[in-house]
Amino acid sequence: MPSLILEIARFIVNLVVLTIVLYVAGRIVVGKKRALFSDAFVIALLGIVINTLFMAFLPGLFGAGLGLIISLIVYLLLIRHYYETGWLGALAVAILTVVIFIVLAFVLAVLLLIPFLFLT
Repeated sequence: MPSLILEIARFIVNLVVLTIVLYVAGRIVVGKKRALFSDAFVIALLGIVINTLFMAFLPGLFGAGLGLIISLIVYLLLIRHYYETGWLGALAVAILTVVIFIVLAFVLAVLLLIPFLFLT
């Protein structure tokens, strides 16, 4: 039971973070008229669910690689559809999403590490 609660919490955190990052990246790339927060939420929700399904049902090294490739294509299709952009726009949103996510993760890691530096 605790692992189910942990997985649900992880899903919700992933959904919230990915929605916010997709929204910011979408607004930067395609503009505020086409990048709505609700669209970012749907892209994140469908992307996470589809990614989870592909990774669960395509086990092994080859299957996981294939599942990852299919998941990336699905994310691009979702971005392309909901943000009403072309393939290059979708790719730009996806790349910017990854960059923003990495920067956010780095900043959070530094902020969470600072208290431990002063405690030792």
